[in-house]
Amino acid sequence: MFELIICSLVTILPDYLYRRYVQGKRFGKEITFYSVWYELRWGITSCLMLTVSLITMIFYFHPSTNSAALFFRTIPILPEGSGRVAEVKVGVTAPVAKGDVLFRLDSLRQEAALETARRKIAEVDAALVAAEADVVKAEAQIQEAKSAHQQAKDELNVKSELQRRSPGIVPQRDIEKLQVLVDQRQAGIDAAVAAKQSTILRVSTLLPAEKGSAEAALAQAQVDLDKTVIRAGVDGRVEQFTLRVGDVVNPLMRPAGILIPEGAGRRVLQAGFGQIEAQVMKEGMVAEATCISRPWVIIPMIVTTVQDYIAAGQFRGGEQLLEAQSVAQPGTILVFLEPLYKGGLEGVTPGSSCIVNAYTSNHETISAKETSASTRIALHIVDGVGLVHALLLRIQALLLPIKTLVMSGH
Repeated sequence: MFELIICSLVTILPDYLYRRYVQGKRFGKEITFYSVWYELRWGITSCLMLTVSLITMIFYFHPSTNSAALFFRTIPILPEGSGRVAEVKVGVTAPVAKGDVLFRLDSLRQEAALETARRKIAEVDAALVAAEADVVKAEAQIQEAKSAHQQAKDELNVKSELQRRSPGIVPQRDIEKLQVLVDQRQAGIDAAVAAKQSTILRVSTLLPAEKGSAEAALAQAQVDLDKTVIRAGVDGRVEQFTLRVGDVVNPLMRPAGILIPEGAGRRVLQAGFGQIEAQVMKEGMVAEATCISRPWVIIPMIVTTVQDYIAAGQFRGGEQLLEAQSVAQPGTILVFLEPLYKGGLEGVTPGSSCIVNAYTSNHETISAKETSASTRIALHIVDGVGLVHALLLRIQALLLPIKTLVMSGH
């Protein structure tokens, strides 16, 4: 309607003035409601054509959308394992800091495993002390075996010397028995030395390895116990946290609640523009927004990112072929906008719906020396009609509370 009024001022109105004051035709006489089309046909046709062209130019070079919102991501509050809630530390809604305890699961099984691991370490320590005592015992046994061996060897040497000096004085059978006894005592020494080496190996290698395994089991048991205490991963706020003592929480099927990170939905505005405007939307474009949660306020914005992909075209590989007709809607170009000035989104509730206008600027092209005069004039017109869209946005911002509160029937 606004564009039609503007176009009529330069088409229908001059046509009427020409026929009224140049041709002398009067309204109500020659120009009636029945002859308006015939008398003002050139003005009406020009007005309609100019209106369509103006609307096309405005909405193409200065796109607008109602599909804009301050989207924010929520973090599900989940334990790493299933369990029954034993204690809840926060209420239904509350601010939390990173590391704050949210709730605790029943931990009897984990505490028992932790105590078992501690007892295992104590058992290994006791075995280590006993093994060290066995080393001392083995050394004593080696010394005892060496003494017995030396005694048998001395007796064998004495009788062997007597036999050499006076053959037949010592029975050959006794000498053979003493030789067997010496060999036996030598075997006892070897066995004692082997027992000592085995005990030393147990002290230096086996028991430390067992202690290391027991300490690893203790650390694992401590980790499992710590998992029963669920803490906030980031600074933020818990909302609709209705978890109560006795509830069963499952990380796959039953989360405990949600955590909204601090500052979520307060920095970036996401807007979806039509696909036909993909060639117009560029990073650095100036835009304006008005949101329902902050009425009668125009927020200057700037386009920071234009997503290269349209969400409606995504698919997951499977056992069925892709059918293009399954895409019911063409989808939009997702654009990220940030406030042009610090604190521009203050007072806008995250998740609020907004109306966004983006404006094309051809200042650099117009200022370039190689740009022709006709191109400069055309680009000036393109940039100038953005004023119409800016005015329409302000009218929408003015009527938005009335439309929401009065016209909607609430």
